[in-house]
Amino acid sequence: MPVYVQNSPGKDRGVFARRPIPRGEIIERAALLLIPAGEWRALRDTVLSDYWFSCGPNREHVAIALGYGSLYNHSYTPNAVYEVRDAEMVVQFQALQDIRGEEEITVNYNRRPRDRSPVWFEVVP
Repeated sequence: MPVYVQNSPGKDRGVFARRPIPRGEIIERAALLLIPAGEWRALRDTVLSDYWFSCGPNREHVAIALGYGSLYNHSYTPNAVYEVRDAEMVVQFQALQDIRGEEEITVNYNRRPRDRSPVWFEVVP
């Protein structure tokens, strides 16, 4: 696997490149553990609420990504993008630009790389 997890300054854990990753390369395809719409509200006030992805036709469900999928940190200037693939029950991470070895891999939690909409926490640059 081209990535590993370690502490990220000011952000808890993060996902880092083990080697250079060229633009366009698929970094990880993480399986999703689906939490149906009727059940995820019970988890809203738990630590898991910081690690799930919205999914389903109307984003009515949530899912926890296995592998490293739920550990990628947010950035408004990400070097990767993610796509939830509901039919396959995976979230796929892909390099938006060349990523250096040892560089942290970040995504925009708003799904679109240039989306500057606020997120639910203070963003560390």
